[in-house]
Amino acid sequence: MLNRLKTYLLVSALCGAAAFAHAQAASDASASANAVAAPRQQDKSADRALRKDVIRSLSHTKGLNTARITVRAKNGVVMLQGSVPDQSEVDLATRAASNTAGVASVRNSLTIQGPMGSE
Repeated sequence: MLNRLKTYLLVSALCGAAAFAHAQAASDASASANAVAAPRQQDKSADRALRKDVIRSLSHTKGLNTARITVRAKNGVVMLQGSVPDQSEVDLATRAASNTAGVASVRNSLTIQGPMGSE
């Protein structure tokens, strides 16, 4: 009877230790996931802020029609997509985006199409 009690207590203690270790591992994994998610949120926030800054720069550029320009930003790389009426506006958009603080490089995929409504 005493041996059974000792065995029961030993098994109970081992099960409790295993459950604690499992809970600790789950807690560590959760903390690790949160630590990774925080920088991603910061990156997304920085990308959104940079996109807004580039859009502001483009819209303040004289001689540039931004109605058909789309801006995307990721890790300092800005992508310009859409169309403008002529090559001079492609150059203006590239220059304005490049001169915006925080822009590491510009990928310009703008195409040239006549003014809106003239197609």
